[in-house]
Amino acid sequence: MTSDPTPLPAQPERPLRILALANQKGGVGKTTTAINLGTALAAIGERVLVFDLDPQGNASTGLGIDRRQRRVSTYHVMSGDAPLADAVIPTAVPRLSVAPSTMDLLGLELEMANSADRAHRLRNVLKGVGEAGTATEGVTYVLIDCPPSLNLLTINALAAADAVLVPLQCEFFALEGLSQLLRTVEQVRGALNPRLTIQGIVLTMFDPRNNLSAQVVADVRSFMGEKVYETMIPRNVRVSEAPSHGKPVLLYDLKCAGSQAYLRLASEVIQREGRMPVAA
Repeated sequence: MTSDPTPLPAQPERPLRILALANQKGGVGKTTTAINLGTALAAIGERVLVFDLDPQGNASTGLGIDRRQRRVSTYHVMSGDAPLADAVIPTAVPRLSVAPSTMDLLGLELEMANSADRAHRLRNVLKGVGEAGTATEGVTYVLIDCPPSLNLLTINALAAADAVLVPLQCEFFALEGLSQLLRTVEQVRGALNPRLTIQGIVLTMFDPRNNLSAQVVADVRSFMGEKVYETMIPRNVRVSEAPSHGKPVLLYDLKCAGSQAYLRLASEVIQREGRMPVAA
């Protein structure tokens, strides 16, 4: 007679974490990081919602969401015309969904300008994410893809977030742009969101053959110390190709250097927060 199998221990409740991916400079790999970090976190067992707050909508496109599917977008959600549940769309990646954006977001700043809650619209939208019985039930991470500027949309993201993740390209003016962003983070912490922290800085488009890349890495690590992730995202053709196919690079080519780097970054993000991966 066989004994009953030992029951598996119950998974501890996973508190929701909201990370804003922000950098006022364009072309630093911010959206690419949002797409692929989200995919990597989902691959190791997290449930992830990418909230596309960039009017260009590149995160939505990169996750395979055609513009015709964006009948309800983050504009409608932020303007109060629709609940978040109506905007959330599952992606081809298990445990990863997206709230897509459209160019309508460009006009939102003017619409919100005189509202008392103009800096807290997103925080109010994200209340209840992850709770049972909602369209986002079980979500453990929200990744906010911010526009490449320090405008009211980005301020909303920082006011709603637990922490900021900063993608930083290995280029000459990297530290100059970083200083400006850090000042903004301090201002938001003082005025709007005292719990806001820097989760980390991820160096992107690293080319080991380029002496400038190595110098930028050394300078940023000297300036920011342990805030800089050990993982660096290499300049990689497959990472660049993947969005044109509407896929994260982890679906497009799992074995390429870029995919493996994003998996390591996801593990590092989890480890920094003292959170062990859950079973897939």
